Amino acid sequence: MALHSKAHATALFDLKSATLSVLALLLKTTDLDALAEALDARYGATPGLFEHEPVCVDLAAVRDDSVPLDAIALVALLRRYGFNPMSARGGSPEQMAAALQAGLAEAPEVGGPRSEPAAPSEVQVQAEFADTVPPDLFDAADAQLAAAAAEAPSAEPAAAAPASTTLIIDKPLRSGQQVYARGGDLIVLAVVSYGAEVIADGNIHVYAPLRGRALAGARGNTEARIFAACMEPQLVSIGGVWRTFESGLPAEVAGKPAQVKLDGEKILFEPLKF
Repeated sequence: MALHSKAHATALFDLKSATLSVLALLLKTTDLDALAEALDARYGATPGLFEHEPVCVDLAAVRDDSVPLDAIALVALLRRYGFNPMSARGGSPEQMAAALQAGLAEAPEVGGPRSEPAAPSEVQVQAEFADTVPPDLFDAADAQLAAAAAEAPSAEPAAAAPASTTLIIDKPLRSGQQVYARGGDLIVLAVVSYGAEVIADGNIHVYAPLRGRALAGARGNTEARIFAACMEPQLVSIGGVWRTFESGLPAEVAGKPAQVKLDGEKILFEPLKF
């Protein structure tokens, strides 16, 4: 009977290793009041940006902080902004104990890149074969290699383009609707109405009026941009730096083709000329 129960249980599930992609929040302070102010300044205008987003709290930068970590309050704070704290890493023994008590798992430390083994030098190669190969054979081989190198055209190896994804929306977005292009660019071929929200980890292209909120570089990419055929947004954000327009847009871009980019901490608008 026991053997039958074990066989039946085994047939109902499999336990396998898995690699999951989660955000890492690099904590730079244990002052949760200051952290709350910083989170509100950056993400207060976009409450749905990190809805149920798994996150690992990286404590390496505050490992030696003298202020004790209130991990339970930290978890509650992060959940208030939509994060789903799952684990912690890099903290002192006391900080990790507090994190475990708050229900966080201990994530493995991030290791440095492995160094490639050095290629053997010409002297080493010659030494390995010196007992079996006549010395003058190396001189002849060197001459042949030099001649071939002089005749061959020099060329830099082509760099592989980074993989990315693009989400295309071809229907109008009404007030209250939200579209998020995770890990890539977003292209919208219809109007983004007032009250709608378009978000992308990369660039945002709207080939129609942009009247809602547009958030490019949502995960911190400050090189991202926003393009619109008719620029009339409620709010724009790039890399977490945002701006609203209760007083209106600059005359040279209001209702016209324009792009938005980030210069340091300043949002810039530039007209587009086709």
